[in-house]
Amino acid sequence: MPTRRRALLVLVLLALLSLASVAAALAAGSLSVPLSDVFAALAGADTATRAIVLDLRLPRALAGFACGGLLALAGALMQVLLRNPLADPYVLGISGGAGVGALTAMLLGLAGLGLAGLSFAGALAAMLLVFGLAHGDGSWTQTRLLLTGVVVAAGCGAVVALILTLAPEQKIHDMLFWLMGDLSQAVDARPALGVLVVAVVVTLPFARELNLLARGAEQAAALGVAVPALRRVVYAVASLATAVAVTTAGSIGFVGLIVPHLVRLAIGNDQRLLLPASALAGGSLLVLADTAARTVVAPLQLPVGVLTALIGVPVFLYLLGRKT
Repeated sequence: MPTRRRALLVLVLLALLSLASVAAALAAGSLSVPLSDVFAALAGADTATRAIVLDLRLPRALAGFACGGLLALAGALMQVLLRNPLADPYVLGISGGAGVGALTAMLLGLAGLGLAGLSFAGALAAMLLVFGLAHGDGSWTQTRLLLTGVVVAAGCGAVVALILTLAPEQKIHDMLFWLMGDLSQAVDARPALGVLVVAVVVTLPFARELNLLARGAEQAAALGVAVPALRRVVYAVASLATAVAVTTAGSIGFVGLIVPHLVRLAIGNDQRLLLPASALAGGSLLVLADTAARTVVAPLQLPVGVLTALIGVPVFLYLLGRKT
């Protein structure tokens, strides 16, 4: 019981951190806005900084929170499915597939639903390709799956390079900045937030089955879990989450890999708490990273993917050394 109380306490603290990170994002920038003015603008008061808070910073902060939550949730699901802490949408090539789809849409001049549709199609195609190739004679292992994912991710990288080579000069800058992670173009966070809520709502009822699957597919099947159907749900949710995050913010690494690690260390491996906690922690991390990206060298803005990599690499190396 004390362990469960601790987990619930961590969940509450993460929820408060999420609110604090969004408030910091609304207040910080090349023009600092007092928190009193931030709250007044959110309450509907007609302040001098209302347009900055509501029209510029709020959509970007909410989009960053949604993308971070989606990437962390996708990473947590893949780590449970593969029983491997190195699994995330980037390692398995899902993000690469979504990137190929998104860049293809940009090359064709598509936007909106066209961009999102091709991104999702690319993510789903990459995932099906990875699991199809790794399955082989029906006896795939987690190691084989990860190696296949690395190869597919490398192939997606080659296709991305080809698209950049063929792209008109006026589109290359936007594509390159998007590949490094960019929230500056996020003007409407509602689709990403909606997908995050749906993804959490869809996966939480399967938390018990995911706990059993974490012990192994054979044991889960023996206890009555429909393993193939559960895997299809995880595939679809992880693909959709990754595609929406990549479509909204570009390629942002390490969130789906590091955040579930840290949350698991804090509250354990119970998916009923781990999945929503990962979403909250991932969202908070990306909002804080994006706030730093647009304030550290203001008025210039850094790609947020660069900062998440600078944070994620040393944390990952620390965790790796801690386990060896």
